[in-house]
Amino acid sequence: MTGRVGCLVVTFLCFLASCSSTQWVHPTKTKDQFTLDYNKCQADIMRDPKLQQGIQLLVIQATERCVKKMGWRLVEKE
Repeated sequence: MTGRVGCLVVTFLCFLASCSSTQWVHPTKTKDQFTLDYNKCQADIMRDPKLQQGIQLLVIQATERCVKKMGWRLVEKE
């Protein structure tokens, strides 16, 4: 079940990213590596019992905080 939820969240975020004017950037990593880092963060986040209740907004927020700690920044496209 967690795998499905994670896949749906990543798909949803990719959809949002394609519709919005922002993108995740990193000074030394490629866009493909963002997906790997995001999935790692999400897997780590889902180990937290407080976040296993399935409140997607909290999971997304915690995952984005983790990605930011890895050096990714959300910037507006030019």
